Amino acid sequence: MRVWREIRFPVSLLSLIIGILFFLSGIVWLFLKKYNIPLLTDLSNCFKEWNYYLLIIGLILSPIGGWYSYDYIKKRRYLIEEIKTGRKSELARKRGELEKLVKSMPRKYEEMLRNKEEELGLR
Repeated sequence: MRVWREIRFPVSLLSLIIGILFFLSGIVWLFLKKYNIPLLTDLSNCFKEWNYYLLIIGLILSPIGGWYSYDYIKKRRYLIEEIKTGRKSELARKRGELEKLVKSMPRKYEEMLRNKEEELGLR
């Protein structure tokens, strides 16, 4: 589980990109064969009959990768905004929420929170 914390964002971006490519390849193979779209037609011709399966895989991977990417970015922004505060009372009030948040993020964000707590005298 600790490894997942560190590689969550790159893996989610990769699954989003692969999902979109698979989905587009399937769409081109099924509906747009007669149009010669430079890269997508070549990609769909490479996969041939597998495009039916890749379309379904793309429909599954794209939302999963998109959700995890969005969730990571949202949590990161929120954490950085809260760490920017210079008030001890605000950080103390949201301390439990922030500690719960950093457990699902890479270790560097946990260290950032600890450094800010030490700076404000909460530790």
